Formats: sequence, structure tokens, C-alpha cells
Amino acid sequence: MIPYSVLDLAPVPEGATIAAALGQTTELARHAEALGYSRFWLAEHHAMPGIASAATAVLIGHVAAHTSRIRVGSGGIMLPNHAPLMVAEAFGTLATLHPDRIDLGLGRAPGTDARTAQALRRNLDVTDNFPADVLELQRYFGEAEPGAIQAVPGEGTRVPIWILGSSLYGAQLAAHFGLPYAFASHFAPPALETALAAYRQTFRPSPELDRPRSMIAINIFAGADDDEGRYLRSSAQLAFANLRSGRPGKLPRPVEDIAAHVEPAMLRLVDQALAVSATGGPETVRRQLAELIERHRPDEVIFTGQIHDPEARRRSFTIAAEAMASL
Repeated sequence: MIPYSVLDLAPVPEGATIAAALGQTTELARHAEALGYSRFWLAEHHAMPGIASAATAVLIGHVAAHTSRIRVGSGGIMLPNHAPLMVAEAFGTLATLHPDRIDLGLGRAPGTDARTAQALRRNLDVTDNFPADVLELQRYFGEAEPGAIQAVPGEGTRVPIWILGSSLYGAQLAAHFGLPYAFASHFAPPALETALAAYRQTFRPSPELDRPRSMIAINIFAGADDDEGRYLRSSAQLAFANLRSGRPGKLPRPVEDIAAHVEPAMLRLVDQALAVSATGGPETVRRQLAELIERHRPDEVIFTGQIHDPEARRRSFTIAAEAMASL
């Protein structure tokens, strides 16, 4: 059995508050730990009414403090929004408080719209410094060199770094640096096979990793039967359609007939984006997961599920864990 983890966006459902959403994220992390999940990652997004994980490092610290064993990390920190030294200090602090439990997944996109990205960066510099920033972060987490700037806390913590991506760029960079690679197949599946192949074929061993280590993201919409799984999935379909239409909002309530709420062309785009999913009852989810793992051969999988009802979301992750344990 390969390791399986959770990617959470701290979703804010329609009718719920941000405080309630953050509380449900904490409960989900505890639930995932009890079920044997390996990691609980949180993603950085900004100016999104339906996502409460903008201050990602703060939320990681909260989740880590309310769990005891599960690894907690970012999936990811959007590095263009931050000075590498500040990321090193934040995650060095987390790693000092929670030794051997903190992961740092790094993304190259801003995780928001252009205006918000400018507000985050406070300047108009759009130079792509991502590779240099990754190397700078690695230096901060290692042993300090004489005369070099130090990350305090951070120095010597050797926080594990993952490169995240949805295209060939991240795959090639992870392979070049000899770092583990996580592909965002839960919303950008078209390049999945090409990116994994490029990563595996061009991987160069490093002090951090002697062989490729890949992770793929899979949407999970698991219910008591196939009808309930499809019903739960409709919230994510509606949210994605709203986002594509320029109307981001809180996570919509599920609907019985998604075709009555999303016009056909948009629904095709949404379903293409959500193609790497396991949807349905327990046996259907188990079969779909087995097929995805057999096809892509990841070293790990990470599940995400934008489900409106928190209890149904926890049940969905329970069914996913049971399916993985049976494979």
C-alpha cells in the first residue's frame, strides 16, 4: 500500500462562517490522523471567499498543534508571493515546534488574480526567480555558511521541500534539483502523464533524494452509493464553474441535477478539469483508485474533496482510506 494524504483548502461552505470552516479543517486533520493518513497539506490561495487557508503557515501551526503524529505542510506555499527568508523563518519555526512533522510544498503560481498578486508583492516585478528562490530556501534550512544570512529559526531544520506543478516546468525543475514532485492532477490533469514521465526520466539524485518520488492529487467524492457520490461532487462542479465564470464564492450546496445548473460547454470544461477523481460508493471509489494508481504508478497519492457538508466530507475521506487499505 502506498502512502495516502489529504490536501485541504479549508473550504468555506455556503451558509457557514470562516471560523466554522477553520474549525472543520482542524476536525478533518484529527480524523485523517486517526485513519492513518500520512500528511495533511494546506494550500495558499488569496481573495477567494470559499477558501480560508490564505495564511497557510499560521493554519499549519494550528493544525499541527491539534494533532500529534500526522505530517502537516503546504500544498503549497506560492513562493513568488514571499521572500524566501521569511518562508524559511516561518517553516523553521514550525519545524522547531513540531520536529519531523512539517513539509514545505512550493508552487510557482501566485494563487490569486493579478491585482491581488500585486498587493501581495507590493511591486510590479514579475521576474521568474523561482529556481533561485528554491535554492535560497534550501540554503537557509541547511547549516549556515560563514558570513551568510541566517534563518533563525530555520537553520539546520532541513525542512523537506516538495516541488508542486501542473505542467512540465515543475517536473523538470524537481528532477533537476533532485526533489520530490507533486502534480496538481485534481484540477489540471492534461499534462499529468507527460510531466511524470519527464520527472522520472530526467531525475538527478541529490543529498535529499536518491530516486524519483512522485505524488498525484486525486479528487474524492465518496458516499454510501454512486448516486450520493455524484451528488457530493456537484458542489465542486458548481464552484469550478463559478470560478471559470469570474464569480468565485463560497462552496455551493450540492444539487441533484448538475446539468440543470451549469450550461453544457462549461460543464464539459469542469468535468475535464476534475477528470482525476474517484466518485461514487465504496466499491466504485476503490475500483477507480486502483485504476488511477495502476495507470500512473505514483509513490504517494493525496486526496482532496470540496464537499459542502463537513460530516459528509469526513465520511468521504473515511471511504477513501478504507479503499486504499484494501488495495
